Amino acid sequence: MNISVIGSGGWGTAVAVMLAKKGYNIKLWSWVQEETDRLNHDRENKEFLPGIAFPDNILCTHDVKLCCEDADLIITAAPSPATRSTAKTLAPYIRSGQRMVNISKGLEHDTLKRLSEVYEEEIPQADISVMSGPSHAEEVARALPTTNVVASKDVKTAEYIQDILMGENFRIYTSTDIKGVELGGALKNVIALCAGISDGLGYGDNTKAALMTRGLAEIARLGAAMGANPATFMGLSGVGDLIVTCTSMHSRNRRAGILLGQGKSLEETLKEVHMVVEGVNTARAAYDLSKKYHIEMPIVEEANKILFEGKNAREAVLSLMTREKKGE
Repeated sequence: MNISVIGSGGWGTAVAVMLAKKGYNIKLWSWVQEETDRLNHDRENKEFLPGIAFPDNILCTHDVKLCCEDADLIITAAPSPATRSTAKTLAPYIRSGQRMVNISKGLEHDTLKRLSEVYEEEIPQADISVMSGPSHAEEVARALPTTNVVASKDVKTAEYIQDILMGENFRIYTSTDIKGVELGGALKNVIALCAGISDGLGYGDNTKAALMTRGLAEIARLGAAMGANPATFMGLSGVGDLIVTCTSMHSRNRRAGILLGQGKSLEETLKEVHMVVEGVNTARAAYDLSKKYHIEMPIVEEANKILFEGKNAREAVLSLMTREKKGE
C-alpha cells in the first residue's frame, strides 16, 4: 500500500514513521526542496522530531504529483494557516474519489471554516475525512500507546482509514461527526493556551481544573450551535485532547501560554516556541464564531483580550472570577 503524508512538521513526520514501521510505502512531502534534501540526508527530522530515525521505506520528496498519483491514502498535516495553499497545490493531482484524511487541527481565520471545509472547497473531487484526539507527535513516534478518532461522512471510508492506521500502539475509533471532531480538536488549543497562562501566573491545580471544565463547556455549547453532536465533546477529540494539551509540556499551546503568563509579549512567545501555536491562530476565529452563533464564551473572549489587546493576564482571570453569578 502506498501512503503519502503532506507536511513534514512534527506530527506529519511522526505519522509517517509510524506507518512506515507497519510496512507501508511512505512518501513524506515537504514545502521546500531544501527541507526535502535535509530530511533525505539526515534520515530524521532534527528540527521537529530529533532522535527518531526514518525507516528505509520513507521517501522524502517535494514532488506533489509523485505523492498523489498512486496513493491509496493521502494524509494532510499542514498547519491551519497553510491549509488552503496546500489544498490548491494538491488539487490538480487528486483523482475523483481519492481518499484523504486531514490530521491538522485549527480553523481558517478569515472564513471561519473548518479545515475539512477548506479542502472540500479546493478539492471537491476528493473524499475528505479527519483524524483527531490526544496525540503528541513525540509519543506517537516513540510508539507509546495512543488512541484517536477518524471521522468521515461515510462510515465505510472511516473504517477503511481505521484499518490502515490501527496498530498495537495506535488505536482508532470511528465517527461520522466531522464537525464535532474538528471543532473539539481546534478549540481545545485556545483553552490549552489559557491553561498555560494560568501556569505562568503561578496558579494551581484548582485553577487549571476550572479552566478545563468551563472551557469544555464553551466548546460544547458552540459545537452544538454549529450542528455537532454534543456527545462527541465527551470523547477523544473533545475532553481527551483537552486533557493532554492542557497538562503536557509536549503541548506548544501550553508552553506558549506559560510564557505569556510570565509576562512575555506574543511576539516574544512565538519566537521562543519556534513552532506554529494553533491556539493563537484559532483564538480569533473562535471568538468570531461565538458572536456569529450568539454563544457565550467568556474564556475565549478573555484569551483574545490577552493576545490581541494587551490585557493583563491577572486582570483577565479576575474578570472571569467576578462575572455575574449563575447556576452551572
